[in-house]
Amino acid sequence: MGYDYYYYYDALPYASNTVTALSFGALGAIFVVYMIIVVAMVALQIIAMWKIFTKAGEEGWKSIVPVYNLITLYKISGISPWLLFIYFATFIPFIGLIAIFVLTIFQIIALAKSFGKGTGFIFGLIFLSPIFYMILGFGNAEYIGPNGEKATIDTEPIQTND
Repeated sequence: MGYDYYYYYDALPYASNTVTALSFGALGAIFVVYMIIVVAMVALQIIAMWKIFTKAGEEGWKSIVPVYNLITLYKISGISPWLLFIYFATFIPFIGLIAIFVLTIFQIIALAKSFGKGTGFIFGLIFLSPIFYMILGFGNAEYIGPNGEKATIDTEPIQTND
């Protein structure tokens, strides 16, 4: 009662190769479409960050330089750029990730306040950050100041005792 599996594989010798080629072709096409969508989203994010930096009075090119963009984003948000050293905590397995998560939430809250946005927008930046960064960059949001503190200018004239 021996089973001969050879005949099972030999039943459709050319059809299996055709199906495999079609499968790889379909997967390749799906991958190409996926990559086009990813590149378009990345380009939109870069443009949105450029606009956010420009609204805050910084040069837009600073948004595309790695690490320097984070330093500038922290300055825009009103957070000390020295806090970026917390990223070195990633070498500590669990505590480092929690520290970076908390720092990112803190930065998002400060950025939303810098543009005068409320709690709903903060939650949008946390959970749907690509969309809300585009809203911040392309929308009508105006930069108030670091951490939402408006710069007040003393408009009273200087009095002299002449």
